[in-house]
Amino acid sequence: MNERIIIDPEIQHGKPVIRGTRVPITRIVGGLAGGMTQEEIMQEYEVTEEDIWAALSYATELVEAEEFHPLPVPAG
Repeated sequence: MNERIIIDPEIQHGKPVIRGTRVPITRIVGGLAGGMTQEEIMQEYEVTEEDIWAALSYATELVEAEEFHPLPVPAG
């Protein structure tokens, strides 16, 4: 994964992107969440299947590292 994803302040304001592109990880994950197929993402953003898996792995690591706090229950 680390060889496929870079964070460079000069590219996309330092957001994580697929190496060799300006495609942010959020665009790939968001595309999948929005219903795009892997094939559509590969064509639209010119990335590989391995890039897509690296983006998902990166997102998974971020979620696993987060601390979760219960939401307040609305009064009423």
